[in-house]
Amino acid sequence: MRLAVTDPAALPAHALARAIAARTLSPVAAVEAHLDRIARLEPTLRAFVEVFADDARLAAEGADRMIRAGHAVGPLHGVPVVLKDLIDLEGRITTGGSAHFAARRAAGTATIARRMLAQGMIVLGKTHTVEFAFGGWGTNRRMGTPRNPWDLAVARTPGGSSSGTGVAVAARMAPWGIGTDTGGSVRLPASYCGLTGLKATIGRISTAGIVPLSATLDTPGPMARSVEDVALLYTLLSGPDPLDPNTRGVVPEDPMPGLHRGVRGLRLARMPAAERVGVSSEMLDAYDAALDTLARGGAEIVEVALPFRFTDLLTTSAIVEAEAYAVNGAVAEDRAALLDEDVRGRILAGAGITAQEYLRTRRMQREMNAAFARAMDGIDALLTPTTESAAIPLDAVDQAVAPSRFTRFGNLLELCALALPNGATAAGLPLSLQIVCRGYEEAMALRIGQAFQAATEWHRRAPEL
Repeated sequence: MRLAVTDPAALPAHALARAIAARTLSPVAAVEAHLDRIARLEPTLRAFVEVFADDARLAAEGADRMIRAGHAVGPLHGVPVVLKDLIDLEGRITTGGSAHFAARRAAGTATIARRMLAQGMIVLGKTHTVEFAFGGWGTNRRMGTPRNPWDLAVARTPGGSSSGTGVAVAARMAPWGIGTDTGGSVRLPASYCGLTGLKATIGRISTAGIVPLSATLDTPGPMARSVEDVALLYTLLSGPDPLDPNTRGVVPEDPMPGLHRGVRGLRLARMPAAERVGVSSEMLDAYDAALDTLARGGAEIVEVALPFRFTDLLTTSAIVEAEAYAVNGAVAEDRAALLDEDVRGRILAGAGITAQEYLRTRRMQREMNAAFARAMDGIDALLTPTTESAAIPLDAVDQAVAPSRFTRFGNLLELCALALPNGATAAGLPLSLQIVCRGYEEAMALRIGQAFQAATEWHRRAPEL
């Protein structure tokens, strides 16, 4: 007997997928529920650059017929998804968050989008991003800043650069979505919007067909409402791609078999005491409580002496600035181009990076990576807050200051990291824990995150909309 699901938009992606596969929910109903929610909330939240309503409905009808005929192409057939507007879909406009490229149509489809489409997933639309993905607060003066759904009275930072995906998934306008992360751009919106987001290691997920910011540091990643959802989408997205040289030689992994193994016997490092300075008391209380939760699950919480301060690496920007200038320097130099002036300044900073400075930074990157590996010897993960505080009012943002104190080092040192909700402020705003593991140990980060979510309910909270 087919059982009705009253509100498909309320289901996490893994439950939605199971209901569709079991034919207790049709893809048509799932897509329509999310499009209804988009129609109601988008005028306020402004998460989308474009909504593909008609095409999504057609795809849902086709998926429904195939599934009913016994021709499902995979376990995610008929499940909706949203894409950050850096990800190419052939024939569709990819603005990269820039009004200057408002008419740029993609000549091909990004590898990760092809993988999702090949599994029958349905793209609901493209979501807003900070211009050229170059900023962590989530603001975009030209294309519009999505509104953080956790506070409709005060406009707050959605986090960036994957701001639209963060808002869309948090507001239940999509069950999950794709962001990209160069210095924290999956994890920052995950923190501010109360989501789970994975920053994968370079080479795990292809960047082919994605508008670049920094070829050395860019990594696409899933954003969802639970670790289980993130693990499912990560498994689909990852794997070698002949169009992306960084993926060559990276052995694929399946995190699902070990996802529920728990943390007993793992050694997890708390951040050095000096790093607590500047972090809000509510974030620190949630952080300490999260460590206690993991300790009760059998993990050993240990101290670690890191070879750097997190703030030291905030100023290590020669790589991203030089590579961003190489991609978009000509546009930034053109004063007639319709750019966000804050982003223009960041790009133009790359014009002054010399070859010697760039190479020195790459050498320092390798040295710091080795030093971090030595410090983490015998330790399974480093735990930090994801951000210093919950989302702040937009009118309090200082564009000269980046919110990526706890995230940028993960990109620079080629690590993987998972952000997930671990508390709430007195006003109900989400707080976030970051689990940082060695490069290519995404399965470990996801395992730790799953253990935490199995013991807590923070990831089940939703904004009242």
